[in-house]
Amino acid sequence: MILLAWVRYDQYIQQTMQISAMWNHKIDLNLIYVALYYVCKGNINEAFQLLFEFEQWKFRDNNEQDYKKRINEFLERRCCNHNVNLFCIFLSESYKRTSIEHATLNIANDGSPFVEKDRKI
Repeated sequence: MILLAWVRYDQYIQQTMQISAMWNHKIDLNLIYVALYYVCKGNINEAFQLLFEFEQWKFRDNNEQDYKKRINEFLERRCCNHNVNLFCIFLSESYKRTSIEHATLNIANDGSPFVEKDRKI
């Protein structure tokens, strides 16, 4: 597994992999990381619940389709992880930042610790 050498990422790797296993490895590892680090501050139970709520929200009210209409707003700010971007829209409904601000903070500023091939491991 290739992981950037930041101590912060290392703090959450085991929890990220544990949640991923609970979801049968069907959720983007970066999405799990964002939930753990930025929202739930390492609380694995909160993160699991938040991801569950997100998965339900995603298919309600055409939220996933609405994101596709806004995709260029995210791409212009170098926020290229569509799963995390959609999660940021979900978060923006409950928190004070906009979805673009969430995505910029989580992807463009800090980077994403996991690469696509990590899902296959």
